[in-house]
Amino acid sequence: MKSRYLPYATTPGRLLAQLFSDVVVVIWTFIWVLVGLAVHSAVSSIAAVGRQVQGGAGGVADSLKSAGHGADSIPLVGDTVSKPLTAASKAALDIAGAGHDLDTTATWLAVVLALAVAAPPAMAVVMPWLVLRIRFFRRKWTVSTLAATPAGGQLLALRALANRPLRRLTAVSPDPVGAWRVADPGAIRGLAALELRSAGVAIRPR
Repeated sequence: MKSRYLPYATTPGRLLAQLFSDVVVVIWTFIWVLVGLAVHSAVSSIAAVGRQVQGGAGGVADSLKSAGHGADSIPLVGDTVSKPLTAASKAALDIAGAGHDLDTTATWLAVVLALAVAAPPAMAVVMPWLVLRIRFFRRKWTVSTLAATPAGGQLLALRALANRPLRRLTAVSPDPVGAWRVADPGAIRGLAALELRSAGVAIRPR
């Protein structure tokens, strides 16, 4: 794969800085993912309690309902005995419903709180890193494409004349502006190389 397709510099110093920033971003994001998972796990334990309450109360409700139906067959006192059992069964169902609501609410809240805790600090680092990397890649792509053509090389040389320090310009040619005006090939290549290096590309234009 050609280096122009990679969002990394080919100059050693800048490449090392980019790799270091990648490691920092990955570690930072990983830490906050762990924090988010811990929050999710803590809140989810409440949902587990809700499920246990729902299951236990539901079982008790079924047992009381069956007992109430069985009490109906008792002569004389069957109706008297079955009514309290049926009422207790309904109360147990209400408790089971409350357990279900607790399970649903805690499960939803676990996700919301985990995202609320982990996402802001992670995105505060990831988003600027991503924006800077995209800007770098666009500039690298542009200058690499320009460097592939003679006219593009002249344009890069002109930008170098406007943007690079004078000591670097005079290191290429004692009269960099004059050399650019007469289209001196060596000076053009040297000036364009300065602009390429400023964009993180350690190659010389063709």
